[in-house]
Amino acid sequence: MTGWQIATTAPAAARPLRRVVIPVPEPATGQVRLQVAACGVCRTDLHLAEGDLRPRRPHTIPGHEVVGYVDAIGPGVDGVALGDRLGIAWLRETDGTCAYCRRGAENLCLASRYTGWDADGGYAEYAVVRADYAYRLPDGYSDGELAPLLCAGIVGFRALRRAELPPGGRLGIYGFGASAHLVAQVALAQGARVHVLTRSPQARQLALSLGASSAAGAYDAPPEPLDAAVLFAPVGDLVPVALGALDRGGTLSIAGIHLSDIPVLSYQRHLFQERSLRSTTANTRADGREFLGIAQRHRLAVTVRSYPLDRADEALIDLAADRVNGAAVLFPSG
Repeated sequence: MTGWQIATTAPAAARPLRRVVIPVPEPATGQVRLQVAACGVCRTDLHLAEGDLRPRRPHTIPGHEVVGYVDAIGPGVDGVALGDRLGIAWLRETDGTCAYCRRGAENLCLASRYTGWDADGGYAEYAVVRADYAYRLPDGYSDGELAPLLCAGIVGFRALRRAELPPGGRLGIYGFGASAHLVAQVALAQGARVHVLTRSPQARQLALSLGASSAAGAYDAPPEPLDAAVLFAPVGDLVPVALGALDRGGTLSIAGIHLSDIPVLSYQRHLFQERSLRSTTANTRADGREFLGIAQRHRLAVTVRSYPLDRADEALIDLAADRVNGAAVLFPSG
């Protein structure tokens, strides 16, 4: 099969991905194999390729927003049939027995493994996954629309929950890419007023078209104090900016796996009056099922920029240069 491996870590413009032809993987016990129909290009893929996240194995195929159709089933799998449409997400395995797993926090499991980091992902024609970590997908969406839901949507949803937005509250969103444009719609469906702060004029236009109350530059002040905020841009300089925009008792949730260094914070200006700063680490499968259930009940508008699989390196370059409005998605070439 054809796929792309991270050959080295370098800026996206230096093309750290290498196109390869390798054997089609066989599903092991408990696994299914998907013929990949679409794979989202996530900013985490960019962090891995550029070395912001240290690779965990050599020559890994990235991609953890994978939509495909079951074409092979390993031993010991029940409830899955050939031809089923399933999704593969970032979290692909935990031990299921540690204290974190037992209390419902499998995203914190010390033995957790991740698609496109610990095992090959979806920048390829086929991918395998444990059946109990694959997702059933909502109806009414194309393969390309579903792909960003599997990380941008799921992890963004967890970040929104971590922000503890009150009913009808005022939400600030910093950065407005694949994840943020989905989370904004969930918050709006819950009755929130949403204010988007991002450097991209195109992203600001998209935010307003989706129903945001305002859209301004990333370092601008929102038009009203915020009850909650989610930081999607991997820019540590925005942490004090977002904290300073919070009302008393507000919470800032950081959504990404990577963030540049945070400047020194002032306790009085940024954290006093019970303002909170929280991180978000991956997601649980329960988060995924809940978010995909919301996507089934509330039709989300998913903005997709399509690339053929044989141009995966160009998709990564465009993402690094902020030339992608919404989500970049790879489709089988030819």
